[in-house]
Amino acid sequence: MGILYESVMQQKRNVLIRRLAELNISKAQSGKSIHDCDYEELKYELVLASFREIDAEAAQNNWF
Repeated sequence: MGILYESVMQQKRNVLIRRLAELNISKAQSGKSIHDCDYEELKYELVLASFREIDAEAAQNNWF
């Protein structure tokens, strides 16, 4: 792969790692450190973390 692609992917990984760290997540569901995960694993972990942050009891979050 090209140098530019690798650089951009590393920056994208760093953004996801930073956002996960803000949510106090340091390990993925697989048990690996978030610093060892690839981009796709980090995206998956961020989606799971965002679902955990949703307050299901709040009125504006009712789906029906």
